[in-house]
Amino acid sequence: MKKNFVEELKWRGMLAQIMPGTEELLQKETVTAYLGTDPTADSLHIGHLCGIMMLRHFQRCGHKPIILVGGATGMIGDPSGKSQERNLLDAETLYHNQECIKRQVAKFLDFDSKEENAAEMVNNYDWMKDFTFLDFAREVGKHITVNYMMAKDSVQKRLNGEARDGLSFTEFTYQLLQGYDFLHLYQTKGCKLQLGGNDQWGNITTGTELIRRTLGVENQAFALTCPLITKSDGKKFGKTESGNIWLDPKRTTPYKFYQFWLNVSDEDAEKYIKIFTSLEKETIDALVAEHQQDPGKRVLQKTLAKEVTVMVHSEEDYNAAVEASGILFGNNTHDALMKLDEDTLLAVFEGVPQFEVSRSLFTEGVKAVDLFAEHSQVFASKGEMRKLVQGGGVSMNKQKLTAFDQLVTEADLLNGKYLLVQRGKKNYFLLLAK
Repeated sequence: MKKNFVEELKWRGMLAQIMPGTEELLQKETVTAYLGTDPTADSLHIGHLCGIMMLRHFQRCGHKPIILVGGATGMIGDPSGKSQERNLLDAETLYHNQECIKRQVAKFLDFDSKEENAAEMVNNYDWMKDFTFLDFAREVGKHITVNYMMAKDSVQKRLNGEARDGLSFTEFTYQLLQGYDFLHLYQTKGCKLQLGGNDQWGNITTGTELIRRTLGVENQAFALTCPLITKSDGKKFGKTESGNIWLDPKRTTPYKFYQFWLNVSDEDAEKYIKIFTSLEKETIDALVAEHQQDPGKRVLQKTLAKEVTVMVHSEEDYNAAVEASGILFGNNTHDALMKLDEDTLLAVFEGVPQFEVSRSLFTEGVKAVDLFAEHSQVFASKGEMRKLVQGGGVSMNKQKLTAFDQLVTEADLLNGKYLLVQRGKKNYFLLLAK
């Protein structure tokens, strides 16, 4: 017995709008559906994850998912939810971005399945690149009226003052291009359903309308959207002060990625664990009950952080992130610190006061007291440092400093350039040898 996809989305809080007849279609047959993403960067970020998880659940319910990378539409830019026109990308950049995105999505969808519902990736540039403007105007433009296009929320918002420079013709035609994608996939892949974020409802329904008007009323296509995910304080999900949380470990370290999920509020953890994991309802209900018994244990956050980090990165990256967390917040040892790569080290100690010191100091060795009180401002005076060292309150690279005048050499530098100093229990400082 296959799972009901719509019911799965409902209990997970992942259903916003659904076109009448969609649920009946899904119960009647194996359905092909697509979701589009524009390759405007060489990595997805967690803002894309809800849509990707929709495709994951869709495939697990026995249906066939298609991820469409918008090589053509990415050259134009979608006005939905935007106040400015996007930068246009060249073909080489778009191809690179597409290949990177495919590698990421392969962690969520099964592209190699021998079943009929194996996932596929397509690029709309393949069918748009030879489509002339005259052909487009004749074959697509004549079926959709300007009145219909003008009525869309995404267009109205831009025209009513949200955009400084109005709405370009290029962007205005975006919904026709997206609509044609749906028509093309309907004809070539038997794709009857388009999935997307709720801000895409207008573009998606243009596609269902284009299919009906082009091929006749007996050709029905359907639409289903997920809500735009927000945080409990109403702010945009996935954004931090330092920007997006990316799936690419070079853009966002697995440690930082793990920490993002670990630090969400109780309310958000209860919501996100349904959306961003594949855990079953019974498991999640039990975790919620356990969390409510003792919120201090943060069982929801810990489970959420583990599930998403393993899914996006790996079990090994998750374990390394947990170990790295212990360096700052627990009693992890010098050995654990020595294993950190530079990116993780800097992510763990982001915001910790840093001092640059001359590399030449370490060549022959420098006394710790001179290094920490004279060449940097870890201590206000040598006397203050002496007292704290005598009381066992100073550590260097997670090892207690037993002598205030201990020699510090290049051999002590982490990754050949950093020194971690701890004053008391909570005060960390990072010295950078340059």
